[in-house]
Amino acid sequence: MNQTWHKKVALAAAIFTPIIATLISSTAHADTLFVNANGYTLDRTNQLKRFQALLIDDQGRVVATGDKKAMRALKPKAVEVDIRGKTLLPGLIDAHGHVLGLGVAASQLSLRATLNLAQAQKAIAEYAQKYPQNQWILGGEWNQAIWKLGRFPTAAEIDVVLKDRPVWLRRVDGHAGWANSTAMKLAGINRDTADPQGGKIERDSSGEATGIFVDSAMDLIEKVLPAKNESEMRTALDAAMAQLRSVGLTSVHDAGVSKEDDRLFRDYANQGKLTTRVYGMIGGVQGFFDEAAKSGPLHTYADDKYALRAVKLYSDGALGSRGAALLAPYSDAPHTKGLLFVSNQEMQSMVSKAASLGYQVNVHAIGDAGNLQVIDSLAALKAKSSASQLRHRIEHAQVLQLSDIPRLKASSILPSMQPTHATSDMNMAEDRIGKKRLEGAYAWRSFLKQGSRVACGSDFPIESPNPFWGIYSAVSRQDFEQKPEGGWHPEQAMTRLEAFRCFTIDAAYAARQEKILGSLEKGKWADFIVIDQDIFEVPVKQIYQTQVLQTWQAGKQVYVK
Repeated sequence: MNQTWHKKVALAAAIFTPIIATLISSTAHADTLFVNANGYTLDRTNQLKRFQALLIDDQGRVVATGDKKAMRALKPKAVEVDIRGKTLLPGLIDAHGHVLGLGVAASQLSLRATLNLAQAQKAIAEYAQKYPQNQWILGGEWNQAIWKLGRFPTAAEIDVVLKDRPVWLRRVDGHAGWANSTAMKLAGINRDTADPQGGKIERDSSGEATGIFVDSAMDLIEKVLPAKNESEMRTALDAAMAQLRSVGLTSVHDAGVSKEDDRLFRDYANQGKLTTRVYGMIGGVQGFFDEAAKSGPLHTYADDKYALRAVKLYSDGALGSRGAALLAPYSDAPHTKGLLFVSNQEMQSMVSKAASLGYQVNVHAIGDAGNLQVIDSLAALKAKSSASQLRHRIEHAQVLQLSDIPRLKASSILPSMQPTHATSDMNMAEDRIGKKRLEGAYAWRSFLKQGSRVACGSDFPIESPNPFWGIYSAVSRQDFEQKPEGGWHPEQAMTRLEAFRCFTIDAAYAARQEKILGSLEKGKWADFIVIDQDIFEVPVKQIYQTQVLQTWQAGKQVYVK
């Protein structure tokens, strides 16, 4: 359902960067009253509230919402802006993405739209011809399940179209990579190269590497990739910011911030160029974490434009590449149960280290064995790390034993989930795990029913960052052609209000930012968007088509269509 979004990223950067340079140079100098709005927000009880006028002060914070007359009485001299009947919502929040990764993807080869191996081979050849100056051919977003190969592709299948330059293409889930022979030779890969912990080198019947590297085995290739220079990273961040504000995301949670990322985010925040707020998770608990932890969690920076108060850890891989760790073998590959990246003891040690220093702990877990490991580790912290205050999270919480779902609520663990993963995975998920295990998979309704607050995201650039695609997937559990009829396991679907909450106040709650973001309530930042249709009234099938007309951050317009 997400074949076209990646083409818009570079275009957004090119079109909107000149516009935004003008917009962010202007500052709010007066109280402002937005009138004639079809406004929606959530109130203090998280119920939907409608309004016609939004009043903000000269600091960019919400004063009140209501009718025009009452708002005008509060601030008689407020500058008036007419919304002309359009729908106005709080800015949307993506609780799991990769900001620099989104920008980098804009300049690389995408195989997302390819329907078979032959199309992928043609795309590789054409991209290499178009960019003869590129030392490496990089990109990915391929999906062998869509190609219906029944197997992974091989290095030889790249070699037939391109052998004189190294090629490295990550799978759509980011948990496997496809290399050609030249790339493997540069990385020193041979039949004697051992599988690293938490990773797997796919091999043929004679033991030779086929060109597919799963999870931590990808590091064997990526350690020899040319490093991005600062100019390239700034270009990537510009492209990412342009894309994010154009789809109405006023805040994102970045799942894996490096030292270099941190420096760029702070610099952009200082310059007023961080037009989407970033809540950062440090990647791992070594290296940069040890350096950053000397100063403790960064709760806020530059008027809440940036924070660095969480860590991102990994328990396992992904379902599509069979790297997700399962308690029983894969239904379509009974020789494997996937991969746990670390032992239970190592996971407990990492979780304890981060939590003891006051960092929220957010752990990637896809398979039921991966989720069990994380639940056990986080549950063990409850008495000594104030889990209810730090609000530790499981990122994805994709496949769980039914008996483990209640444990998240009992241990104050938040499920951070991505609705579009369900509609992207529905073509292969049952093949991987069978019908019985699907009862605890992509189980949003099960979490909501027990009172868990679900934070929603997209995992961009693995999926489109467009939150309206996510809301549509959460409500319909269908692709853009409204298939399957009635929705894929519709018993787990969300209501429109629940989907709206999980991309607003509940995502803010998952970052401990619900007092400043997530709704248009008094004292919060005036982060909001204006859209072209009423997502609470249009037919469900139209929700994903929603277009953002304006995006505002702290009372300043940062995007206009």
